[in-house]
Amino acid sequence: MQHWKAYTIAFLNDTNPSPLMLKAYFNSAFSQAVPAPQAAQFPTRFWITVFIGFSMLALAVMWSRWGGTVEDSLAYFNTARFFRGEIPATELRAPFPYRILVPSLAAFFPGDVRNNFALLNWLAVSAAAFAIALSAARIGMDKSRALLAGGLLILSVPTFWYAPYLLTDPGSVCARAFFVLGVLSGQPWLAAIAGLVGTLIREENILLLVWLVAMRRIALLPGIAALGAAGLCLVSIRWYLIPGLPSYTWVPHFAVVLAALADVRSLASIAAAIGVVFPLALLGWRKAPPVLAPLKSLILLMALPPLYAALCVRVDGRAVWGLYPMLIPFAISYLHQRSTASK
Repeated sequence: MQHWKAYTIAFLNDTNPSPLMLKAYFNSAFSQAVPAPQAAQFPTRFWITVFIGFSMLALAVMWSRWGGTVEDSLAYFNTARFFRGEIPATELRAPFPYRILVPSLAAFFPGDVRNNFALLNWLAVSAAAFAIALSAARIGMDKSRALLAGGLLILSVPTFWYAPYLLTDPGSVCARAFFVLGVLSGQPWLAAIAGLVGTLIREENILLLVWLVAMRRIALLPGIAALGAAGLCLVSIRWYLIPGLPSYTWVPHFAVVLAALADVRSLASIAAAIGVVFPLALLGWRKAPPVLAPLKSLILLMALPPLYAALCVRVDGRAVWGLYPMLIPFAISYLHQRSTASK
């Protein structure tokens, strides 16, 4: 906070502030004096090539199931149709209309809604892999491990199975990836924006902002403002944007748990999502470098919504997939430690 006051005085006294002064002021207004780790420096051309490569790889993985549907897809499809004025709000089913950002964008762009969902999800997966690779570089990984970090997201069963569908989960994974990037790079403003956008994609992402404030990774006033803005967005959806939207509550039922234990498809989906990333992350958990320590509490917090949902409704591998942006840094750290120890 003292840094913020000092930069504010200097900023007000400078009639022609330089770009560096503007950047310093902006960062100090959000920062809680959390130092950024030493990052591996790669040229801009490398990162441009990486994003293009990730985009092509994601397209190859998603193409065969482009625009498909699963159980929740109809609810998101109807939400998009509502934004196009094709159906009334009475046909919407909570909680899916609270997740407005991806359906509204799919409705805004011309053409078939299913194709628009797949296109948006492709961009989200590509951007998420890019952010995860940047995060790996920010914690000191070399080029090969930064590429591997993004590849672990794209070359996974959930990306193949769910990303091409009419779902909002890829957008949520993308927002979480940029949130983690903001945390690991010491840029709380990026984490705040990612948390706010993530809340508009899936309502449980408001917990990202709760964590950001509670763990003092952001200055108090900007953090409270971001959290309040996210809460206001959810209230506005319920009472203003979609008037008459029914409320919903998830109540645990023992019968749901028993049914889940007998649901072979759901269990297989979860097992496939656990795949490679989860075991590697567990192996890297105990000896993770200090820069990854904050992510431990974040993972535990973000695991609570799917764990609670499993007591109330049917869940699948998407519950694990949503944790990938936080788990992959631990997995890459473990692989780096193994490689270093073997030399």
